[in-house]
This record gives sequence, C-alpha cells and structure tokens, in this order.
Amino acid sequence: MRWCDVCLQNGIILKQFLAILTTRTPLVIRHQTWIQHPGVPATQLTRLKLYVVRFATSIAISQSIAEHLRHPSVIIPNPYRDNLFRCLPNIPRNKELVFLGRLVSDKGLDLLLNAMTSLRAYGLYPKLTVIGSGESDVGLRQQTKNLQLENQVTFVGSKIGYDLVHLLNEHQILVVPSRWKEPFGVVALEGIACGCVVVGSSGGGLKDAIGDCGSTFPNGDEDALTEALLELLTQPELLAHYRANASSHLLRHQKTAVAKAYLQVLEKARR
Repeated sequence: MRWCDVCLQNGIILKQFLAILTTRTPLVIRHQTWIQHPGVPATQLTRLKLYVVRFATSIAISQSIAEHLRHPSVIIPNPYRDNLFRCLPNIPRNKELVFLGRLVSDKGLDLLLNAMTSLRAYGLYPKLTVIGSGESDVGLRQQTKNLQLENQVTFVGSKIGYDLVHLLNEHQILVVPSRWKEPFGVVALEGIACGCVVVGSSGGGLKDAIGDCGSTFPNGDEDALTEALLELLTQPELLAHYRANASSHLLRHQKTAVAKAYLQVLEKARR
C-alpha cells in the first residue's frame, strides 16, 4: 500500500482497508454486485461494508447498484467482448426466441416456458432455443414436455465462441427473464451486439444493459412477459426500431470506452 498511487478493489475488501487506513492510500472500489442482496436482512458485516464505502471513491456498474450504496458513486457500465459478439453477414434471422444463461431457478426460464403456452391464445407458436446448462436442466425439460412444447423448444446445451455468436445471429429476440435482481446483465449486450432485441426483467441493473434496445417487465410477472413477447412478435416495425438503437447504445460498453472511464476515475482519485 505504501508505494502505490491508488488502490483499486474489485469488490470491497475489509482486510485491505486496515492497511489503507495506515498508509492513507487513495481507495477506489468497483461494485459489481450487491453488498446486501435485495430481500436479504442486513448483517453486521454488510452494515460495516456499506459504512466503509463512504471513505472510498466508488464505481457502480449500474444505476441500481449506485442507489444501493447510499453514497455518491461514478456509474461505469460493464463492457462486452466487442471483438467477438457482432452481427455476422449472410445469416438468416429466421428464429424467434432465444434464452442464454444458466439453467437455474433464478434465471426464470420456467416463466418463459409458461408464457409461451399463454401465447397460444393469440395464435402464436414461436420457436425457442435454450442455450446453457445447470442444475434445473432435467426439470425444465420435463416442464417443456408437460406443457407440450417439444415442437417449439430446443435445448442445445452450452455454447461458446463463434458457435454462440452464430446462433445468436439466427434469432430475433433474446429473452432474459431473471427472477432475481441482476446487478447488470452482460448477456443482454451480447445479444444486442448480435442483432437481437432483448426482453428482460426490470428490477436491478439489467434494464441498464438493455437500454433502448428492447423492453422490460417486472421480475417474475409471467403475464407481463407474455404481453411483452406478444408486442414484439406481432410488430416487426418495433423490432426494427429497437435494433436501430443498438450502435449508439453499445458505444458506451466497448472495452476501450470502459477502460478510459476507469483510468479517469483512478487519475482523479490519485490527485
């Protein structure tokens, strides 16, 4: 701590803070998730961390995280791998829905499956590609069978690299129906970069990642998710509107832009 100009913590580290008190080294903390998780009672440890934050320069990855800190912070959103995720030429975008994420209850894929059955009342039978794996895999496949969605839903397992990018480019709408309040949501940026319009949960920081490139619905609200999908599936002009906003939205999330923003905060803290 004595020789460095400034200390950057990726999440608050209380043990290191004791050394900083001695050396008076400027401290910058990047807050990439909740100190106190939403809906979870505060503990002495979380109260202490929220108190210590007042003595540092804070970087929050979303507006929701910034509000959670209860102390002024600089909002610098997360980047995405802009050298990988992009629109590919000559790939037909002829598939409707795609889900990308871990197959666990927090991610809300079961809500999406139920919403797809509700869309039948409107004469809509969209196809869904499920990308990912997890502990709920077997249960979600069984739910698909119980809802008689086998002809609409395809589980393809985990995909990475070019295979993932190619698959996203084939789809129109990326659905991120998380139950819990995501601190941010890089998956939304990846989908937007590949030409998808995003439907995601409004609680937490996911709405920051989506921006003007899609729509949101209250976390866990199956009816609202159905309405959001109905709107996009029946209004191609709305899809085009959201896609037109992608380039400007992604500029702030490019790696070089995020790096420059961090360097500015570090330099200010050093001075």
